[in-house]
Amino acid sequence: MEGLSARTVPEHFANREAAAELLARSLAAYDGKHPLVLAIPRGALPMGRIIANALHGDLDVVLVRKIGAPDNPEYAIGAVDEDGRIWTDPIVSRLGIDGQYIRDEAARQLKVIKARRVQYTPIHPAIDPQGRIVIVVDDGVATGATLGAALRLLRQQRPARLIAAFAVAPPDTIARLRPLADDLVYLSAPEPFRAVGEFFTDFREVKDDEVLQILRETPPPV
Repeated sequence: MEGLSARTVPEHFANREAAAELLARSLAAYDGKHPLVLAIPRGALPMGRIIANALHGDLDVVLVRKIGAPDNPEYAIGAVDEDGRIWTDPIVSRLGIDGQYIRDEAARQLKVIKARRVQYTPIHPAIDPQGRIVIVVDDGVATGATLGAALRLLRQQRPARLIAAFAVAPPDTIARLRPLADDLVYLSAPEPFRAVGEFFTDFREVKDDEVLQILRETPPPV
């Protein structure tokens, strides 16, 4: 669902924080239901904190990594989740991308996931999503490979309800994501769509130090 009318949503967002505040308004129905907000590192962590605080929920991360195209690493042709499962876009077969490339790149990204889990766990042990209202947050979605992998992983962990929340995505990606979640909450679905960053005035890189600080400041429930 689109939580706010088109007239209340800017064509460009000042930054991730401004988008998160709008998403929190769109997600207000979950306030008081103790949702678990799972942000995709690193960019979505500042957004996840704002949303979790607004909804009086818990904050954690869901660890997935995109698999980039051989000639364009920023273009996701698939993703790998924390359990090592690989999800690929149908475009892989059309482009004739070698399966060995997919496996090698997935293995490389899985090492990043494992390293992050080692970093995060001592300061913020993972929260079990089973039986919880789970809101997966991303700043924006291009192909949907990474968010789709996160939703598939979490569905297997049996949340009570699974929601995907993001600022911006193209309409065809939104259509692909719909079957993977109980609800989609987004702010804008523009066409044409080239890259997520073009819809933010400030789309700075979120550094590891900022992620770790956010996790330290939002301890898991006792």
